[in-house]
Amino acid sequence: MPPTRILAIAALGLAITGCQSIQDVPTERIGSATLHFANGLPAGTAQLYGSGTQVNISVALAGFSPGVHGIHLHATGQCDAPAFTSAGGHLNPGGKQHGMDNPAGSHLGDLPNVTIGAQGAGTVSATLKGSRAEVLADIFDGDGTAIVVHSGPDDYKTDPSGNSGSRVACGVFSAS
Repeated sequence: MPPTRILAIAALGLAITGCQSIQDVPTERIGSATLHFANGLPAGTAQLYGSGTQVNISVALAGFSPGVHGIHLHATGQCDAPAFTSAGGHLNPGGKQHGMDNPAGSHLGDLPNVTIGAQGAGTVSATLKGSRAEVLADIFDGDGTAIVVHSGPDDYKTDPSGNSGSRVACGVFSAS
């Protein structure tokens, strides 16, 4: 089985094992992205799932250095290596400041940090802020959306990037 399929299955498993009843489990796959490192090797997958009026994201990563890494949605669906700066800034359609701990934040691109274990793998899941219609319109707009993993942790407050370091992996979302 290809590594990306294994990662996708792992992400789905994590999404459904939380403290949820079966009625709350996201069942509609809305979109996905395959992340790659600058050298072209696969780095993981990100899946968007619908659950009623919400959109949930599940990310499964492999091949990373152990530790905590910032992960964000970026405004442009383009991942030109090696620095992935083509992905633009964080996805911020509401013009907010950065950070879940910022009293003036947060923007749509803010996601929880991902902890990578000793084997180089990790997962993270979150519910994206906003209604399903708004979130999907922002993610699948004219220039698309990228998901980027950074070299260091997001401090959840420093505007505009969370002081999370260089961009080490990137993927572009496509609708399912």
